[in-house]
Order: sequence, then C-alpha cells, then structure tokens
Amino acid sequence: MISKKMQELVAGSSVIRAMFEEGKLMAQKYGAENVFDFSLGNPNTAPPNTLIEDICDILKNNQSIHGYMNNSGYEQTRETIAQSINCKDGLNLNFKNVCMCVGAAGGLNIILKTILNPLDEVIVFAPFFSEYKNYVDNFDGHLKIIPANPPSFMPDLKAFESAINKNTKAIIINTPNNPTGVVYDDDTLAGLAHILNRKQQEFSQDIYLISDEPYREIVYDNIKVPSILKFYDNSFIAYSYSKSLSLPGERIGYVVANSAMKDLDEIMSALNVANRILGFVNAPSLFQKVVERYVDAPVNLDLYKSNRDILYKHLVSLGFEINNPDGAFYLFPKSLISDDVAFCNEAKKFNLLLVPGSAFGCKGYFRIAYCVSPSTVINSLSSFTNLVAHFK
Repeated sequence: MISKKMQELVAGSSVIRAMFEEGKLMAQKYGAENVFDFSLGNPNTAPPNTLIEDICDILKNNQSIHGYMNNSGYEQTRETIAQSINCKDGLNLNFKNVCMCVGAAGGLNIILKTILNPLDEVIVFAPFFSEYKNYVDNFDGHLKIIPANPPSFMPDLKAFESAINKNTKAIIINTPNNPTGVVYDDDTLAGLAHILNRKQQEFSQDIYLISDEPYREIVYDNIKVPSILKFYDNSFIAYSYSKSLSLPGERIGYVVANSAMKDLDEIMSALNVANRILGFVNAPSLFQKVVERYVDAPVNLDLYKSNRDILYKHLVSLGFEINNPDGAFYLFPKSLISDDVAFCNEAKKFNLLLVPGSAFGCKGYFRIAYCVSPSTVINSLSSFTNLVAHFK
C-alpha cells in the first residue's frame, strides 16, 4: 500500500498532464491535425541549430564528462552564468552564488528544503503554477494563497501585507507568469521588497523571496524583466533552460542566491547538500557544459508572437475578456461561464484542449498554451468560433 500522502497526490494528479494524455488519445481517434491541444507548455520551437554539433564536440573532447563533480555543478559553468547575469543586470555575482540543478522545479525544491521548517508558510499569488503546492508540501510547509487580482493580475500588495505573519518564511513569484503572461514591473517588485523589509523587522526573522523565472527570455515588444536581486537582499532566482532553449526533457537549470543575502555561505552549503540528499546528486553533467555555451543565446520569439497575436485577435473578436500577455506563451481568457471546468469539458466537443483556471487557483478563467505549430493555431480558430456559438 502506498503512503497516505501519495494516495492524496495520485488522486489529485496534475490536470494539465491528464489533459495532455487525453489529447494523445483524441489524436489517435480523430487525427492529430484535427485536435487542438493547448494544454501543455511544451516548447514547439527547435533548440539552437548548433546544439547537436556542440554536444558531439563536448563528448569528444571531455572524457570525464560523465563523472561526478561538485554537487552544485561545474565551477566554470556556474561562473559563466554568474558573469552573464552580471552583464545583463549590473550585479556582482560569481560561481559561489550559483547552484546548478535539475530544472527550475529541482531548484525550487532545493531552496524550500534549505529554508523551510514544518508548518512554515509560503505565500503565492493566484493564479500560480499548481505544482508549488506540492513542492511546499514536500517539506511539510503550508501554502497561503493571495486571491487573484484581475484584470491586471498584478500582485495585490494590500492583501499580501495582511497575509504576512510570524510563520511566513517565503514568497514565490513567477514572472513572466504562467498562466497570465504578466511581467512584474519595477514598481511591483519595489513594493514587494518594501513590505518584506518592514515585515522582517517587525517579526525579527528572515523572509525569503523566490522568483521562478523559466520564461525570463520569452517577452514581447521590448519588455524587460527586472531582476529581483536588485530589489531585495534575501532573494533567490530559480531558472530553467526548458523554455528558452526548448530543452524541457533535459532538466537543466540553476538557482542564484543574492550576494547580500544573510548567511549566504550557509545557504549555499545547504543548497549543495539538498541537491544530494533529495536524490538529484547534481544537475546533468553533459547539459551543464552545453548550456555553458548558450547562456547568451538569443531566443527566436517569432513563432510565439505570431501565435499570440492571431489567437488574441480572434478571441477578442469573439467577445472573450483577455489581457494581451507581455511574456511567456500563454493566454488566460475569462471563461464564458463561471464553471471553468465545465467550460473546458464542453470545449473538448470541439476538439479543443484547454486547462481550467481552477488548476492555477483562479476559477472562472482558462489557459491556452500557444507554444504549438502555426497550423494548430490557424486550424483551431473555427473551433473557438463554434465553441462561442455553442454558449449563445
């Protein structure tokens, strides 16, 4: 018999993954070209053209590539990443600030393992990536959710300030945001930092701000993603190359801790140990060396931007209430009925696979992952039109 905790997790398994599996079955039944699967944030753009060549070169010229290294990763890889961040954001990091990890998910888990005691609270802003709840629960923490703040979906700073108490240990933000595509601007980050600095003094305890940033390079119209490290001392960044380099299956990313963080050396030592005892041991060795060569690689946004613009224009013409996202590759329209789960179930009748906003702690909305082929977007438009007609 599996554990009680796992029984609960299996019963409440990811809605997004379940819809992805359902989409594969529908494709077999109706033909892949007739099923419009917008469920999973699986990048549709190809990795860099030179990737295979670089992998072969690394394998040929580094005979020890398959061996162990420091749990935090290769020092040269970490230093290259630190200097890239310094150049972009005007910071003063080095390899000691960086811990390579198994994607941003692995990064969030080693951060939470490092800082959480049982019953510590972690605050998130709805809508949020649903796995945050599981990550916090892994270490017996408690997730506290700040309700959504439509139509802007920027954090509600008043509600945030009221939610902080003596049990608050961390806040997780996600910018650009999944599922809204919202990018937190300078004023928002400064507001968060101001509140946290006062609350740290009020409760005489450290409170950590964790920025989950796998979509940092996927932004449109010259939008810039500000670095949280410039606003708040006790801050981490968790990053993944899954989206920027289209490498989700390779599970490669990193954690950066602010140089001004209190007890930084102790924190970095704990991240190093957490990597090992959670079973990751270290990030994949080959792809540490691969991403070392691609830290400043440009991201081709043409496909995502085109898909966004086509879908946004069409959905607005059909009467959907929706923000045009500044980043990531998701749209988050308001459902045509209050029951977003029922709405998404009805959408399946038109071969549209959409994710209910309830999966992100935000009822009454739904998510469209437009990291799909242009043909999927174009061919889906009539299905969206028919879906709207169905509810009239």
